[in-house]
Amino acid sequence: MAVPAEFMTQITRSQRQLHAFILSMVWNTADADDVLQETNLVLWEKVAEFDSDRPFLPWAMRFAQLQALAWLKRRRRQQRVVFDDDLARLLADEAAREEVVFEDRRQALAACLQKLTSEQRDLVARRYEPTGSVNAMAEAAGTTPKAVSDRLRRIRHALLQCIQRTLGEAIA
Repeated sequence: MAVPAEFMTQITRSQRQLHAFILSMVWNTADADDVLQETNLVLWEKVAEFDSDRPFLPWAMRFAQLQALAWLKRRRRQQRVVFDDDLARLLADEAAREEVVFEDRRQALAACLQKLTSEQRDLVARRYEPTGSVNAMAEAAGTTPKAVSDRLRRIRHALLQCIQRTLGEAIA
């Protein structure tokens, strides 16, 4: 069976959020890495159940939660003091709620970025490229680093206000 491109895109995009979610349950980066790998294996096994019409992250987070709970159970057998299942579920539920808030903010940011001029979007994109630096951008534009920094600060401020308005509208 061929793996849907949308699945590959979504699983790749969600790695950071899944890792953060798992980390909120297991509290150790190396252990969270292991649980994430186990989660990814399960997700690949469940690819046939993937429905591209439904949000990917909540679906994937459910598998991550189950893998983290299984990891906690295994660890509890090895050690005497570990969170009980109720506390682990409470932490997972809280992390899931925070992830929904994060996703709302990410969507608001995406919408607000579209409201910028193409020149502003290009400036922001160049700044956040892996090799993007204010000094290099200033040199390429024939201006000072302070001028570029000031412009970026104004754009970030406008984005923040737009995100706050967007989220405020979503709540109302």
